[in-house]
Amino acid sequence: MSDVSETRSRRSPFARPTKDDGPRATLKQLLPFVFEHKRTLVWVSVLSVLAAVATLVQPLLIGQVIERVQAGEALGLLVWALVGFVVVSSAISAYQHFLLQRTGTAVVLSSRRRLIARILHLPISEFDARRTGDLVSRVGTDTTMLYAVLTQGLADSVGGVLIFVGALIAMLLIDPILLCAIVGVLGLSVLAVVSLSGRMRRATARQQTLVGELTSGIERAIGAVRTIRAAGATAREERAVTTKATEAYDAGVEVAKASALVVPIAGVALQASMLVVLGVGGMRVASGAVAVSSLVTFVMFLLLLVMPLGQAFGAIASVGQALGALGRIQEVLDLPTEDAQDQGARPVAPVAGAPAIAFRDVRFRYPEAAVAARAQAESEAHVPLDETTTTDDVLRGVTFEVPRGSRVALVGPSGAGKSTILALLERFYDPTAGVIELDGQDARELSRDDLRSRFGYVEQDAPTLAGTIADNLRLASPDATAADCERVLRAVNLGSVIDRSPLGIDTPVGEDGVMLSGGERQRLAIARALLAAPPILLLDESTSSLDGLNEQLMRDAIDAVAEGRTLIVIAHRLSTVIDSDRIVVLEKGQVVGQGTHGELVASTPLYRDLARHQLLV
Repeated sequence: MSDVSETRSRRSPFARPTKDDGPRATLKQLLPFVFEHKRTLVWVSVLSVLAAVATLVQPLLIGQVIERVQAGEALGLLVWALVGFVVVSSAISAYQHFLLQRTGTAVVLSSRRRLIARILHLPISEFDARRTGDLVSRVGTDTTMLYAVLTQGLADSVGGVLIFVGALIAMLLIDPILLCAIVGVLGLSVLAVVSLSGRMRRATARQQTLVGELTSGIERAIGAVRTIRAAGATAREERAVTTKATEAYDAGVEVAKASALVVPIAGVALQASMLVVLGVGGMRVASGAVAVSSLVTFVMFLLLLVMPLGQAFGAIASVGQALGALGRIQEVLDLPTEDAQDQGARPVAPVAGAPAIAFRDVRFRYPEAAVAARAQAESEAHVPLDETTTTDDVLRGVTFEVPRGSRVALVGPSGAGKSTILALLERFYDPTAGVIELDGQDARELSRDDLRSRFGYVEQDAPTLAGTIADNLRLASPDATAADCERVLRAVNLGSVIDRSPLGIDTPVGEDGVMLSGGERQRLAIARALLAAPPILLLDESTSSLDGLNEQLMRDAIDAVAEGRTLIVIAHRLSTVIDSDRIVVLEKGQVVGQGTHGELVASTPLYRDLARHQLLV
């Protein structure tokens, strides 16, 4: 793990956010999402200019119509010209609205793509320190907030600015005194809306954070629904999730309060301006300083002036909310990926005579943020803490070698660091000190993708992915044929699973493999590793959920596929590993013995006790 990721300071992801909590984003960070669609936005801007021109011409034509009516002159084509400009303006606005809606949806899509690509390439330590539901919320809910940026005014502001400036100039030419009378009213309303935008951004950021926590709570409750029902904890879980929903509601009310003030401010500004114009304008018409037609035209331009001002108020509100959500999006996009950490890495090039794997005085401790998050999660789930919930060294100077083509077992009590060793081999983490060698090369200098392609890794609680049996098998071997899939399934004694359904390997397994038994899920994970046929197999408690018959069948299958391959096995049942070429005994993160079963019974008290308890001596 890089020094940056080890030393990064982060508040606990479970801390309750305060009013000012949450990552902050700036308009500069928002623009790249918008400018990805700059061609469409240019076209929208052109349409905005045309619509603005067509709109600004209308008050002038109305003024001309009034003057001709007062003079008793024929209207001629003026009425038709006015109707034409109204129709053109409406048609342009409709097409522009469609483009903005489409572009807003495209912005959401592009932001989701970037987030998904970033999240799926984050270091494992980031997943340890964050809740899955919160990450899901950023992809689903937070990105949706960006939609409002385009649909509520950013691109449309081009035409709005033109209308605003054009109306302002026209009003100045008609009557500067009337214009000065309303500038003060409009200026105060703009200041009020700008001050509200900061409050909206903070409230939105807090709301989105709470929605993320709510999503995490729901995911946790649904994922463990059977355990929760069996423990009689349904009511408690309901209260916990409902509390999160209520907190998110309260934050949403804060957003609503701030945004609700924007609408009346715009309305008050329009009404006050109209009263000023009618009062002052009426007096000026009575004194003969302004003609009736000019006053009507001025009022029309005032309406046009307030319209883009209202759009601007809406844009400020929507951008403020989007910046609150964008802060959470940008926080994830700014995280370094594994690919970034692998810059300059090289492919594996085996060194002749070197062992397949070697640990040289390896020390390791989990990052503090990951430890805090894991401890909190296990506390909430009321399960015992394991080796990942300590800030002490999990491994303390571990040294051993795994010769090519050999079978090596890792044994020892829970918390000794066995699973951590496999996690380090997969480079989910890098050691705090010491060196791990793969085929004679420092693993930190090797490409993670190339390194992992050489391992077949079966986790202790290997997940079964929603989908079919074939989907799970082909996760690491996408080109495997149906015959290959069936072969490995029968090798691990899963033939009955595909025989009992007419769908065969296309049989659904349900969410988290719920339609399979625990032993079947474990055998499916082993079959997935066997199908990939990598040079090194890593098996973490791979037979712990199997009965005696299936365990023996599994051992036979592994024996067959392991021939000529390197095999590292973690096991609590020593009967499954007593015939290993080498057994490494771990206790409290240290190697306390190495050798064959017979050698360790004679030399290592811990191993002798384990063997005695399992009736192997």
